[in-house]
Amino acid sequence: MRSTLRKGLAVAAFAASVTLSLGGVANAQKWTTLAPFPEASEELYGIAAGGRLHVFGGLAPGWKPKGLVYEYDPAKNAWTKKKPMPLLSHHLALAEMNGKIYVFGGFKLPESGPPAWEPIDNAWEYDPAADSWKPLAPLPTKRGSANALAVNGKIYVIGGAGLHPGSKETSLHPARPHRSVSVNEVYDPATNTWETKSPMPTARNHAAAGVVNGKIYVIGGRIGAAFITRASNTDIVEEYDPATDQWGALKEPMPGGPRSAVGWGTFNGRIYVAGGESRSSETNATFRRVEAYDPARNAWATLPPMQFHRHGFAADVLDGKFHVVSGDVQSGGAPGAHVETDSHEALDLAALK
Repeated sequence: MRSTLRKGLAVAAFAASVTLSLGGVANAQKWTTLAPFPEASEELYGIAAGGRLHVFGGLAPGWKPKGLVYEYDPAKNAWTKKKPMPLLSHHLALAEMNGKIYVFGGFKLPESGPPAWEPIDNAWEYDPAADSWKPLAPLPTKRGSANALAVNGKIYVIGGAGLHPGSKETSLHPARPHRSVSVNEVYDPATNTWETKSPMPTARNHAAAGVVNGKIYVIGGRIGAAFITRASNTDIVEEYDPATDQWGALKEPMPGGPRSAVGWGTFNGRIYVAGGESRSSETNATFRRVEAYDPARNAWATLPPMQFHRHGFAADVLDGKFHVVSGDVQSGGAPGAHVETDSHEALDLAALK
């Protein structure tokens, strides 16, 4: 049976200040505990828009998507439930542009047969102000667990996991053949059209990504397969320049080692990466680790860790604070191995000078 770490059983708020040296300047930082997430879940995805944090997704036992949509108001320190996703799906790719949230791809439960991850090509525009959904031109390549990045009025959907070309399979399953993909497709909201761009050198899914100075950085993730029980993690960082449609040389890898299913956000020219999971023949691990990548220096710094180690959680930067929400504190895969937390923490990045 799946258990949940509720706030009444959680440990006391993590309030230790930690000194960090980033760019040669010492900075005191501190995590704060905020309103818990109302429906603790794994496979959540977060994005800031309109001065609020929006959380989508959620996955129930049996790989059943929850289709949750919640909005967090920092002024009230409160969550509000919104209209659910039109198509219940998980492992979404999210991007924000002009106050709208764009949702691409993912996986759904097959309409018949045993549970699996069926890749989809759905694309949606969500308007937080109106709490409304609008379908868009479908994603050219069906896939889930990709990254979506907005640059200069367009949205790049990169990587993910899907089926082998020509495969007779219809869904992804740990026991059946599938693959990570390197696909790079760009969506133009002005024309509601798609265009194919240069593929990512390292096919991967469950990665982090951010945009700094007009360039896209894809960080970590899984190679080979979508499932942690069959995939290998990577610590590779790759840079893509949308202006030239070219991928650059490999960047400094993640210092904490290969990880996937992390949370991430971008602020003041740095990409923040938190948590994640890893597997080996001896361990099933999740992480508290938080790191910041500075593309200008091609260097990483280690920040104060989260209160709970976790993967599959929602994260983004809102008003200079790096929010991490809910997720699974155990790298699961077996009955009783899921422990979902409702914890909502934030790290003040604006304190960095």
